[in-house]
Amino acid sequence: MTDYFSFFGLRPSPTLDEAALRKTFYANSKRFHPDFHTLEDEETQQRVLEQSTLNNQGYKVLSDKDLRLKHLLQVKGVLGAEGTNEVPQDFLLEIMEVNEALMELEFEDDPLVRIQVTGLIDRLEAELHAEVADVWDSYDDSSITPAQLEQLKAYYLKRRYLLRLREKI
Repeated sequence: MTDYFSFFGLRPSPTLDEAALRKTFYANSKRFHPDFHTLEDEETQQRVLEQSTLNNQGYKVLSDKDLRLKHLLQVKGVLGAEGTNEVPQDFLLEIMEVNEALMELEFEDDPLVRIQVTGLIDRLEAELHAEVADVWDSYDDSSITPAQLEQLKAYYLKRRYLLRLREKI
């Protein structure tokens, strides 16, 4: 797996300096643009094309906070392959009310229920962020503990679940 943080010379973190990322991305875009290497041999052209693709993919991932967190957790080896990670059971019990309200909406589109569900999801997202804020804001890759990484993983999985619920509204 490619570590995009290393590729861009950034310290792994759920937050980063967006301006530094953008600056490195544009510098890499010029450096690895295939048009600047048309006179090079086939092997060099292929390597440059791969670097250009890596630059674009890495920028897409690191410039999006959800994709960045997913990538960080994958780099750290905490997040399993897609479909192998489970949302914590206590969270699923906590959002049973939201799921029931969504089922009501499937049978009858009630604007009041829609507002209620949106409010519940907003509240859950705020609580979720508050639970992880200390780890998120003070993340230091050199001293992060396995428990803190698990906390970030739980946050990621719960947030993804809430985003899927929000799409159903």
